[in-house]
Amino acid sequence: MPQRRLPKVHDLAPLMQFKKPSLDFKANRLAKAQTVYDLRRIAQRRTPKAAFDYTEGAAEAEISLGRARQAFEDIQFNPSILRNVADVSTGWDVLGAPVSLPFGIAPTGFTRMMQTEGEVAGAHAAAKHGIPFSLSTMGTTGIEDVKAANPHGRNWFQLYMWKDRDRSMALVDRAAAAGFDTLLVTVDVPVAGARLRDKRNGFSIPPQLTLGTVANAIPRPWWWYDFLTTEPLSFASLDRWSGTVGELLDTMFDPTVDFDDLRWIRDQWPGKVVVKGIQNLDDAKKVAHVGVDGIILSNHGGRQLDRAPIPFHLLPEIVREVGSEYEVHLDTGIMSGADIVAAVALGARFTLLGRAYLYGLMAGGEDGVNRMIEIVGEQVARTMRLLGVNALEELGPQHVTQLVRLAPRSRTSLPSTP
Repeated sequence: MPQRRLPKVHDLAPLMQFKKPSLDFKANRLAKAQTVYDLRRIAQRRTPKAAFDYTEGAAEAEISLGRARQAFEDIQFNPSILRNVADVSTGWDVLGAPVSLPFGIAPTGFTRMMQTEGEVAGAHAAAKHGIPFSLSTMGTTGIEDVKAANPHGRNWFQLYMWKDRDRSMALVDRAAAAGFDTLLVTVDVPVAGARLRDKRNGFSIPPQLTLGTVANAIPRPWWWYDFLTTEPLSFASLDRWSGTVGELLDTMFDPTVDFDDLRWIRDQWPGKVVVKGIQNLDDAKKVAHVGVDGIILSNHGGRQLDRAPIPFHLLPEIVREVGSEYEVHLDTGIMSGADIVAAVALGARFTLLGRAYLYGLMAGGEDGVNRMIEIVGEQVARTMRLLGVNALEELGPQHVTQLVRLAPRSRTSLPSTP
């Protein structure tokens, strides 16, 4: 039996190290976040339902988004042991210039609706961490203001082709004049998807005050204080609008855009051109003939066609078939650094984070975006070390096994059409 004795003060002292209290409540709550999902929970507590659901939601039954996230969970990593991984490099060249991490901030619309610091917070954070920032056509900060917030970093401009082509190209000219280095041409929005959460919430520009929204605002006074005491919400690239988001998109977007238009846009832009929204191999091959610098495999975060293909599942085949002709990037469903490492291992040169960025923004403005980048960056480096690799170039298909959950039925087994 062990000998019992009363504890001595000098024995207890090393065990009684109390953390110095801090009155910086934002820093405290962000420090507790260890994953993007933690930031999401903070964001949901602090943001009115209509704005949060605009970020969180997808089209119709939201099947596409759920499948995209499930695809990253349905992988097996295959690590190697006894490698010297004291030093790990998480950066390389993307579209001809260096990045410090294999991900950037995706273009998001109506961003200041989520949190009033908006795109300026994202651009500042991107500059701090050495990653690209993408400004949406539907952004709420001007092109020149984003450049001022990220004067020496990489700024990308995302283009929707409108029915008014002159206005579309005027934005392209402004982005080029401001020094944006890459144009992201989004091609999967001939019309707006059926975003049912927005319709049910009456999400509109400007926000509509109803008894429901007022009741929902009561536990979130700081969001309303920021919203009502800062510059009124406006758009970087269009006049003020009064109506639902879906009505705005359907009014603006041009369903007649084709490959000839894409070729014409390519000729207008002096920098790199990347096509966002590729969802099958045939289109990936056609885009190669246009002469672009890259594609983004994306189903728009599940916000357009529900039950669309899963970008992560498309990745290996498209990299194998066209990866020598241009860079292949990926978005949709990414919520961790492990997801990004898996994508790079299967051939993606780069990834974009949309919802993760907005969760950080809603959780704590610019500080929240910085925390998101820190979390995901740490996860990238840790996953690489645990896999036994020192650099992104060492990652390959041998490191990832995609487990089968939703396997397509063979076309040869389908009944023939009479």
